[in-house]
Amino acid sequence: MSATPQYPAPAQASARATAGPGGADVELYRDKFRRRLPDSLAELRGPARGVVKPPGTVVWSGLRAFDLGNERQRMSLYRTVLAEGMREDLCSLLDRDTLLQLWPTLRSLVSTTVRGVWEEAFPELRALADVPAAHPPARRRAHRGSAAA
Repeated sequence: MSATPQYPAPAQASARATAGPGGADVELYRDKFRRRLPDSLAELRGPARGVVKPPGTVVWSGLRAFDLGNERQRMSLYRTVLAEGMREDLCSLLDRDTLLQLWPTLRSLVSTTVRGVWEEAFPELRALADVPAAHPPARRRAHRGSAAA
């Protein structure tokens, strides 16, 4: 049995994947997201209200149904779909007007690659880059009864 590892060490693979901004690996990663983009934001015709249950190819663990009336869940759905969804998922799960409303905050929650690809493709989103992000929705704390004296 050979003492030489069959695969490169993680540090070596990581260094290759983050090779300069013009690196081939970085460009391949950006292309992965570019290929998924709709031709225009008008193609985003997902629901604007109600409960959304994305397919397992988009959300495979954790919360599986998202109430669009809940600010945190709506933001979580959009963040996940932008990162994991294919073109059909983007068009059927995201709503154009909701995306535009969420973008000033959402752009800080997605990866720089996703943000860059979407803002390069859609001037409407790029125009929102300087709009201050809304404060993240407050987390609800579970009510705990008063402690007995």
